[in-house]
Amino acid sequence: MSDVRVGADLPGAAAPASASPARLVRRLFFRLRPDETSFVRRGFPSVGRPAQARLERIASTFVEGYHAAVDAPEPDGFIPRLEQIPGEFRGFAYEGAAMALGLLDLLTPWNRSRFSRYLERAPHHDYMLHVGLGWAWARLRSNVQKHLDRSHPDLRWLALDGYGFHDGFFHWERTLDRREPPRLRGYEARAFDQGLGRSLWFVEGADVRHVAARVGTFDPARQPDLWAGVGLACAYAGGVDDAGLQAIREAAGAFRPQLAQGVSFAVVARYKAQNPAEHTTRAAEFLCRRSFEDLGKSSTELFDRITGGDGAQPRYELWRQAIQRQFPAEVA
Repeated sequence: MSDVRVGADLPGAAAPASASPARLVRRLFFRLRPDETSFVRRGFPSVGRPAQARLERIASTFVEGYHAAVDAPEPDGFIPRLEQIPGEFRGFAYEGAAMALGLLDLLTPWNRSRFSRYLERAPHHDYMLHVGLGWAWARLRSNVQKHLDRSHPDLRWLALDGYGFHDGFFHWERTLDRREPPRLRGYEARAFDQGLGRSLWFVEGADVRHVAARVGTFDPARQPDLWAGVGLACAYAGGVDDAGLQAIREAAGAFRPQLAQGVSFAVVARYKAQNPAEHTTRAAEFLCRRSFEDLGKSSTELFDRITGGDGAQPRYELWRQAIQRQFPAEVA
């Protein structure tokens, strides 16, 4: 998370003497500081809010998964460690591991198949893996268009979502306060904004009033995608009770279909990975008027039925629109 630094502080005790030279080199160059996920270190305005501890735990779980893959970059070496993490948080660990393998692939040109092997071993986490891959793209500020051309034609947009979350989380003063638009082309910027909306949930500590106010400072054309990201983070990460869900439904106003679409994405990710969470179930029931199982199954089947798409309206966007059309009458 933040900068990958040579000689970064290692959490806990020194590496065991049995560690291989390759592992020691990876630890030296790729380990992350143990306080990188601290809201105090990040300077978030949400410090001290009730959801801070939960959201920081999520961020630290991401780093736990990242370090697991740095230590043992073959799936059989780190997936058993990820599976020991409680299901509610496990997806974040899978996401962090994807970032680590994405970085290793980009920085070691003689071996660029780590992420693809990971995806083959954990296809049920494909959504979170692609989001994590986007973190690697963001960290290295590499050529996004080149990476998109080499990525899955549908799920690559989730990597742009991860890119947006990364920039909102680590460069929030630039991307959220100054609202600088991303240097991306066409639909890339919209996928980025969904991730940016997810980051708002963390930067503002799941405080609905502050989240809504922040979204309102952006250009109206960007607000629908930001609200979709808020819905995704609200449902996948959690942090509010039923009163908070009621408040976010009211705050979204005309953007309730986008909010519900984000919730649907969160449900699909957990439905495919078979790691449901109580707060995700409540968000589905409260914001979409659907059960977790029904929303996960129907949204997945809807994606499978969609065909076509082009550069301006990729299949991924057609799916988002189809989901949004299901909710106006229900959530208005």
